[in-house]
Amino acid sequence: MPERIGFIGLGVMGRPMCKHLLDAGYPVVAYDIMKAGVDYAVSVGATAASSNKEVAQKSDIVITMLPDSPDVEAAMFGPNGIFEGIRPGMILIDMSSISPVTARKVAAAAAEKGVEMIDAPVSGGQVGAEQASLAIMCGGKQEVFDRVLPILQKMGKNITLVGEAGAGQVTKAANQIIVAMGIQAVAEALVLAQKAGVDPAKVRQALAGGYANSRILEVHGQKMLDRNFKPGFRIRLHIKDLNVALQTGREYGVGLPGTANAMEILKALGANGHLEDDHSAIVNWIELMANTELKPGS
Repeated sequence: MPERIGFIGLGVMGRPMCKHLLDAGYPVVAYDIMKAGVDYAVSVGATAASSNKEVAQKSDIVITMLPDSPDVEAAMFGPNGIFEGIRPGMILIDMSSISPVTARKVAAAAAEKGVEMIDAPVSGGQVGAEQASLAIMCGGKQEVFDRVLPILQKMGKNITLVGEAGAGQVTKAANQIIVAMGIQAVAEALVLAQKAGVDPAKVRQALAGGYANSRILEVHGQKMLDRNFKPGFRIRLHIKDLNVALQTGREYGVGLPGTANAMEILKALGANGHLEDDHSAIVNWIELMANTELKPGS
């Protein structure tokens, strides 16, 4: 019989991830502080729980997919939290993007109760969640990773055990640094083309055949050209992730000047009403500084 899975956090990412597990035949107990998320999970075959504690009580493996470190700590340690319902032999998989410090704190507390922990943040955004093609970066013990790998494979494609507890979160911080600066680079290149009187869509097409090609140029470059800033990954969340990266850099004495610059652009966009836009909206700030706007074909 498949292991019973608890799923906590049924937002934009969590909903399709939960559905993939149900489609694969896993029994899922679901909870979210927002009723709409639970209603969705029930509509696709999950059983509703009334609290994080109840999820833990009714599961062998609990997956959390939450916005930030305080949300994870509240779900784990708060009233009616996961730690009130866990028992020895269980596994916790936190797929949120949080501080490595928080990940290690949860792992240590779980170990004291005979519970294993894998931190497994993801990359790929809403599209990756919907297509079960997420990159999943894991920290934890090899034997625990091996046990949960078949479950993770229902939600992602590139799944890597990077190291011990917290290593997944460090990897996610590195990922978010590269993504932020990559989007900024694409925005600057396309806006430069526009300002210089060259069709940015054709520039993107030409670059896609050379060394500058990237997934960011392909996906986010097209979003910029289409003025499509419907969130796949919100600026608000990328600010949170870069804050984690910068805090981690300070902790280990690593200067991150490019990350700091990207963070200031994202914060400026947030202050001007773009917090809920996709992070490809970085182009709006580059356009503002250049006093121009991308107009493919003009």
